[in-house]
Amino acid sequence: MTEAASTPDLAGDAWKSSSTPDLGRTTALLKAGALQNAILTSANFSIIATDEKGIIQLFNVGAERMLGYRAGEVVNRISPSDIHDPQEVMARARDLSLELATPIAPGFEALAFKASREIEDIYELTYICKDGSRFPAIVSITALRDDHGDIIGYLLIGTDNSVRKRVESELTEAMAAAEKANRAKSDFLSGMSHELRTPLNAILGFAQLLETGSPAPTASQRRQIDQILKAGWYLLELINEILDLALIESGKLTLSEEPVSLGEVMLECRAMIEPQARKRGISMTFPRLETPLFVRADRTRVKQILINLLFNAVKYNKPGGAVSVDCAMTPAGFFRISVRDTGAGLSPEQLAQLLQPFNRLGKEAGTEEGTGIGLVMTKRLVELMGGAIGADSAVGTGSAFWVELKKADVPQFAGREADIASQARGTVPEGTPLRTLLYVEDNPANLELVEQLVARRPDLRMLSAADGSLGIEYARAYQPEVILMDINLPGISGIEAMKVLRAEPSTAHIPIIALSANAVPHDIQKALEAGFFDYLTKPIKVSRFMDALDAALAPAHAAPVREDTKETS
Repeated sequence: MTEAASTPDLAGDAWKSSSTPDLGRTTALLKAGALQNAILTSANFSIIATDEKGIIQLFNVGAERMLGYRAGEVVNRISPSDIHDPQEVMARARDLSLELATPIAPGFEALAFKASREIEDIYELTYICKDGSRFPAIVSITALRDDHGDIIGYLLIGTDNSVRKRVESELTEAMAAAEKANRAKSDFLSGMSHELRTPLNAILGFAQLLETGSPAPTASQRRQIDQILKAGWYLLELINEILDLALIESGKLTLSEEPVSLGEVMLECRAMIEPQARKRGISMTFPRLETPLFVRADRTRVKQILINLLFNAVKYNKPGGAVSVDCAMTPAGFFRISVRDTGAGLSPEQLAQLLQPFNRLGKEAGTEEGTGIGLVMTKRLVELMGGAIGADSAVGTGSAFWVELKKADVPQFAGREADIASQARGTVPEGTPLRTLLYVEDNPANLELVEQLVARRPDLRMLSAADGSLGIEYARAYQPEVILMDINLPGISGIEAMKVLRAEPSTAHIPIIALSANAVPHDIQKALEAGFFDYLTKPIKVSRFMDALDAALAPAHAAPVREDTKETS
């Protein structure tokens, strides 16, 4: 016993003499082993390892759970491509062959090709389970190499992608439904606009005829006509604003950005607003622009924005007040156009509610009519063109509304548009021979209105056709100098009739002007691109109508000088 006790315990002494480093190494090995075991037994993701030939050598618990196979059923038996959708395997081989200009055989080679070139590949695939069911997965594949750099196998780590795919599918369906709803909304708005504009065309058209007819209306009749026109144009303004706002909200409003001359637009806006200001005893001052200033924007919408601000400055001003317009460059490279009035001004609470739709800030009970959406639409338009809008105001001192628009370089041929416009708007020379206008329209009121307008032109006679097919026959037989074409006709549409006439050599030269109650900008643009010479919207503006005829009847059919085809707020 004593002898055994005296025998040295070499293993124990050795362990004791180096216990600290050996303990750390053993702990690290145990920890690494635990981590490795946790990874291999994890049920949250599949781990599949193959040999260099692509035959499965390792199939972890996660792979068993996802695919329904036991490891013993696949190890040393099959390749990962055998549990992968064969159509996807073929497609992957085809794509790799095209990408690398090298034939790639379908199967595991196609799955592992990039990984073999030390490029980790992550791709989506469809796994096929033991019971035949399928599920989408995202798989990362990496080549495994020995100490000499030779490939000894491949590691595939996969996760179930079913939830993300389901969310994507639901999102796609929701987007499709939203797009369908937007299309339905646009179609409804287009139809609503057409249906409302058609009766308005007769109301406003005949009221304008009465206003300027012979003999002149009596004072009492003139007051009545003024009320009809005032109510009609206000209703048209409301229709246009609601339509525009809906188009903006649905993302359907199209803008054409180009260099726009601020001087020209201000001159046009001034000509429209100043007469109204004079009636109210309000003075207006505009900046003198010594050099041409251009902004990058949609010309029609810039004009609409400025008219809205100027009209509000006049409408909500005090009698005998003033409106001043200023233009200055900002440090950020924008032009700021400010419209200042001397009206009652706005409180901080009113300023905070300024851009809420249909909120007239307590003006509903006043004598001034309004829709409450003009400024909301102005803000949307400015922002769509990359600009900004704001206001400063104080009760009792008035308000200043400003918009900032991106500066544009002066175009090379600035001013040429004005020359073309002046030529296109020339008066009818004396002795001009009688020319024929064909109007294709099925609405009797519209026919009568245009007939009375044309009667004021001694150089024109009018023929009418009640549908597109008859209009085509009349155009062939009578060879009119200009055609007015309604869009919504019984039988073939105005666009189809126009295309037939454009395709025939005997009628291809005749300028065709669309005259329609459809005022949706996208539809107008499509009609012009289809081949119409010009596009007039109902209700007819008499001056615009006459200008379009002059342009169409001018030598060589001068391109029309198009203004906004709709009323601005």
